[in-house]
Order: sequence, then structure tokens, then C-alpha cells
Amino acid sequence: MKMRFVAASLSILFITFTATNKAEAAPVHNIVLVHGAWVNGSGWKPVYDILKKDGYNVSIAEHPLTSFNDDVTAVKRIVDMQDGPTILVGHSYGGAIITDVGNDPKVVGLVYVAAHALDEGETEVANSKLYPNATSKTHDVKKTADGFLYLEPSKYPQDFAADLSLPQAEFEANAQELTAASVFDSPTGHPAWKDKPSWFAVAMDDRIISPDLERMYAKRAHSHTIEVAGASHSVYESHPKEIAALIEDAANHALDGK
Repeated sequence: MKMRFVAASLSILFITFTATNKAEAAPVHNIVLVHGAWVNGSGWKPVYDILKKDGYNVSIAEHPLTSFNDDVTAVKRIVDMQDGPTILVGHSYGGAIITDVGNDPKVVGLVYVAAHALDEGETEVANSKLYPNATSKTHDVKKTADGFLYLEPSKYPQDFAADLSLPQAEFEANAQELTAASVFDSPTGHPAWKDKPSWFAVAMDDRIISPDLERMYAKRAHSHTIEVAGASHSVYESHPKEIAALIEDAANHALDGK
């Protein structure tokens, strides 16, 4: 009788433990999307629409691109507004931002979309010298008198958005958000990807960030990685289904553990 009681007790403990684990591993409901340089949050709309249709609570962080600290503060403000565990998604320079903001306890997973996933003390400028991008050879990046960078509008379609329609790419070229040059020289602190699970989308035809640099970031962070063929730096606009699926994979599995 005593042995039966012990066996029954162990069964109850196992069922309780399993149920608890399932509860802890429930899908994450909140997603925050972070844009990069020379764009604004509107480019996320194709991905946003898919995620909203699938039932997620999606927020788009509009940050000013005036300094790294300003941008981190703006994104952190949106994370603070979330009601629980959150997936943080960054495109391009937005990857550097989520690497920092991702240390927030509400953030449980990181998704990098053709993005920089810096290690402590690294800068985008230094890493891009190790893995030169296509635009560095053509000098398509220009600088204003007060220290802001932009892409030459006539070159923007081929450099940033080659897989978008030409009218859309030209519109974005002339609507681009100029970005303080200092953000690209700002070293990161402790990277959240060392402590939290990450996902990575490599844009195979990226001319803004070398695809090989993206692969290095993904491998180093042990990210769950996809490579999107024929994708420009605007992969989140041109291939929203693939990017949304990657984000949803993160939402479904971030709480499973790294």
C-alpha cells in the first residue's frame, strides 16, 4: 500500500511538473518591431499585418535616429508598455538597439532581420570594415554638414531595396530618415543574445550589410537562422511571410530555453 502511495504521489508530481512546464512555454503574445537607419517604422507594415492577423499584440517602435542613447531610450519606452514577455525584433541598425534593450527582463527572445548583432565593445563601422558591404565600394552614403548620413536617393533602390517595385523604392529613397553618423560608431554594452535565445534572417543579396557578416553574427549568437534567397536589405518588406514566420517561431519557442 505504501509503495502504491509513493507511486501515485510521483505521478501527481510528474503531471504537475509537466503542466507547469507547458504553462511556462506558452507562446509569447507581445512583439515589438524596431526599424533601422534611413527608414521609419512604416516599412514593417507587411509583417505587422501578418502578425496581427495571427493574433499577436504588435507594437512598432519609432525612434529618432539622433543618437544611440536616444534610440535605445525610445525603444525601451515601448518595451516598458508591454504587459508581459516580449519578442524584440530589429532590422539593420535596429539590431544594435535590440542587443542593448534586449537585456530588459520583459524581453525573452531576439529576432535579427538583416541586422547587426554586436558583441560588447564592437561597432558597426569596425565590423563593416572586416566584412565590407557593396555600398562601401561605390561611396553611395553621403553626409550632411551637421553629421547625419543618408543614401544617395538615386542609388537607394539598387542599394537598399532592389527587390521592391521601383516606385516604392524611389518613394522610400525620398522619404528616408537621415541618421546621425555617431550611431554607427557607438560601441555596445553587454549583448542580450548571450543570455537569451535569438533568431536571424540573412538577406542573401544584401548590399547594405554583408551577408557574410550577417552569417557571422548568427553563428556566433547560436541563432536559429534562415537565409532568404534574392532578398535585398529590405527583406522585411519584400519577403514578409518568411520574416513573420521566423518571428512567430521565436514567439512559440523563446520560453523553451536557449
